[in-house]
Amino acid sequence: MQEKILILDFGSQYTQLIARRIRELNVYCEIHPFNHFPAPDQSVKGVILSGSPSSVRENNAPVPDLSKIKGVLPLLGVCYGAQLLVHKYGGEVMPSNNREYGRANLVYINQDDLLFRGVTTGTQVWMSHADTIARIPEGYDITGSTIDVKAGAYRIRGEDTWGIQFHPEVYHTTEGSVILRNFIVNICKCSQNWTPESFVDSTVLKLKEQLGNDKVILGLSGGVDSSVAAFLLHRAIGKNLICIFVDNGLLRKNEFRRVMESYLGLGLNVVGVDAGERFLGALEGESEPEKKRKIIGKVFIDVFDEEAKKVKDVKWLAQGTIYPDVIESVSVKGPSATIKSHHNVGGLPAKMHLKVIEPLRLLFKDEVRKVGYALGLPEFILKRHPFPGPGLAIRLLGTMTREKLKMLIEADEIFIEGLKNSGLYDSVWQAGVILLPVQSVGVMGDERTYENAIVLRAVTSTDGMTADWCHLPYEFLGEISNEIINKVKGINRVVYDISSKPPSTIEWE
Repeated sequence: MQEKILILDFGSQYTQLIARRIRELNVYCEIHPFNHFPAPDQSVKGVILSGSPSSVRENNAPVPDLSKIKGVLPLLGVCYGAQLLVHKYGGEVMPSNNREYGRANLVYINQDDLLFRGVTTGTQVWMSHADTIARIPEGYDITGSTIDVKAGAYRIRGEDTWGIQFHPEVYHTTEGSVILRNFIVNICKCSQNWTPESFVDSTVLKLKEQLGNDKVILGLSGGVDSSVAAFLLHRAIGKNLICIFVDNGLLRKNEFRRVMESYLGLGLNVVGVDAGERFLGALEGESEPEKKRKIIGKVFIDVFDEEAKKVKDVKWLAQGTIYPDVIESVSVKGPSATIKSHHNVGGLPAKMHLKVIEPLRLLFKDEVRKVGYALGLPEFILKRHPFPGPGLAIRLLGTMTREKLKMLIEADEIFIEGLKNSGLYDSVWQAGVILLPVQSVGVMGDERTYENAIVLRAVTSTDGMTADWCHLPYEFLGEISNEIINKVKGINRVVYDISSKPPSTIEWE
């Protein structure tokens, strides 16, 4: 039985970071909404309560049922979670009189406390709350304080229950990894045996048991996620996996041919479908971003359904869904906020009446790549940049036309090939070109022009949850700008996007 840590999510922007830090310790964990989590069994070694934008003093504050957790399993409350354990059990939480957002230092630490073993007095932590603990309940002992926050951390006597009002998962808490390791390894006694290799072995075994001799179809996109999902399934069921790769006309230049050749060369059972005109016909003249996504999703479902019906006795639909897709597609009451529609989550199963299999749904993007390496997939697949499911349609802002799409495809090819030829591609997590619904004046030769502007976008990231703009060399950007303007008719201005996520997103639509 795979041991795990449960994280109860109260809607914090940092919840996913807690999961990432735990998995970096080779320990499996799951995020569940505070009001909908599985009853802990023998596989659960401990529980973490996340932060929240809510206040425990609100009438409708999120409050979980901890009757089978508190005092039974190791429990760590972070920020809101810590305040909840005070407010609910006889203490007092009040609005803070002092600034409790940003960097602070633990001027007092109980060095004998298990949670703070090896943590330096004066260490920097990151605060992010409007309330503060004014009075702790009977039986609670303060184990850490800042200058302004006396109850910066506490433990409940006679229980393996701790609370901290700062965030150990963020970069600015300099010894946060030590604190989390103390909780996960020393307190919860996790064995740290969750590795990419162990994931492959256990998942392949599980797939064999679950699928038997059933046939499975999978929609390949050419990206890392669907590719790794395909090869996991291929290892488990071989030719009973039928992959369908749909060309929606919104891929990069020559992408369909290149990807088909690579998949067939690796032994996958792949059917290629050229449906570009069908997608472009449905999108022509559309300008609203969410409508573009819905149109692409509907046409894809129709095309995929038609192709799937050609395969006899199919019982399962496989999808390359990964954890960020799942998290971002859950309602805010669930409680993580929906950012945008995700093509991988929902849609197909209801129409096709197939059972769904999602072998990667609990992995982050970088974990998917590590699993791909454990499977022995070639680097030209695993090092590919993420590419949006709706393709270039959401990088063509404003009204969709074939002429604009052609411009975008050509400019994108120059940028991506330029990154590869300059040795910069592998240092960038994701890159692309955005065609703006803006025209600007220019001069070419002796003539004035009034043509389109594009944006170059390149970011560094680990899993796409946060991202920083990539500091590409000025000389490279200048060369790419000149090449695009000289070679792509209709573009006379190139700019570079230097915004990070958050507050911006990686894509513009």
